[in-house]
Amino acid sequence: MKIKILVTGGAGFIPSCLIDRLLLNPNYYVVAIDNFLTGHPDKISKSEFDNFEFIEGDCNELSVMEAIFEKHQFDYVFHYAAVVGVKRTTDSPLQVLKDIDGLKAIFDLSAAAKVKRIFFSSSSEVYGEPVEMPQREHTTPLNSKLPYAIVKNLGEAFCRSYQHDCGLDYTIFRFFNTFGPKQSPDFVMSKFINAAMKNEDITIYGDGSQTRTFCYFEDNIDACVKAFESNLHVNDIINVGNDHETSILELAKIIISATNSSSRIVHLPPLKEGDMTKRQPDTTNVRRLLNREFTPLAVGMEKTIHSAVFKKLNGIA
Repeated sequence: MKIKILVTGGAGFIPSCLIDRLLLNPNYYVVAIDNFLTGHPDKISKSEFDNFEFIEGDCNELSVMEAIFEKHQFDYVFHYAAVVGVKRTTDSPLQVLKDIDGLKAIFDLSAAAKVKRIFFSSSSEVYGEPVEMPQREHTTPLNSKLPYAIVKNLGEAFCRSYQHDCGLDYTIFRFFNTFGPKQSPDFVMSKFINAAMKNEDITIYGDGSQTRTFCYFEDNIDACVKAFESNLHVNDIINVGNDHETSILELAKIIISATNSSSRIVHLPPLKEGDMTKRQPDTTNVRRLLNREFTPLAVGMEKTIHSAVFKKLNGIA
């Protein structure tokens, strides 16, 4: 009997990479759903796998999810679907709030189906502006007013509440900036690489002194799959990210150098909201899961730059 796994947002960057890894295990049967709002068909695992099913649909629609749960008896659920991206989520806040419908549907159905554990993709955005560095899982200031951060906080509350009332176990992954060949072109790393490879201007909001940490996708997937397969961090939160800080201006310069680009760095006015000054996770738990060093920024960047998948998704010859 195969272990049945549902992955929402399956045509997105991180969930599609997760699916690629899960499908290597013939004991898993993976069902993915995506409405292609931010996902892309080219990210979906191809049909050579007989243990995979893809459904085009909106996981925020209760009737759609009811039909999927009626057809499949899922053992585990990875709820990764979300409207993502700072600018997209600040420009369309009502669209972000629709994700609450998906939370309610998926948690209700998972509890009724007695799913063994639900894995929820939260975000570093729940920390808002940092009150401590590094940012630790059990210090959550809740000072961000952005709809995206609020929905992620609400998703974490769903996890705790359904475990308390229904016995539905969970693991919350708080993702920090993750990059790789399949990343959508409107995120900072892929956006900068794309512009540099086309010798176009690289635009930075403000002076570029804001810092982020950049985690290569393989580190993210290794950690999350280890937590899943080794039954670790049950009913707990774990930061998933690298802890090496890089300023946005420094990142642009590194990418221009790595691509031998003639791109210029152009400074735009700072964003009114959503562009936090610092990000740095406490990586104690994720390091234990990886049991190795993080992939260096330069190595992950080099693999991304030379990836055929990245070039195809970004229209680079």
